[in-house]
Amino acid sequence: MWQNILWLVIGLVVGAIIGFFVCKKVMTDYLKKNPPINEEMIKALMLQMGRKPSQKQINQIMKQMEKYN
Repeated sequence: MWQNILWLVIGLVVGAIIGFFVCKKVMTDYLKKNPPINEEMIKALMLQMGRKPSQKQINQIMKQMEKYN
């Protein structure tokens, strides 16, 4: 009886650990293929704020965003 409960708990812990790492890998691959924001979005946001961004400004913002990923 106790042995069955122990195997159940061990199975749940191992499954949770494996699930965490699989989910992490899938999400990092997804975010590499589909970044949450790109240069066009930055340009559109700055234009909506009434600023005409230069390519240098866009590159600086992209570098800052990559730094925090």
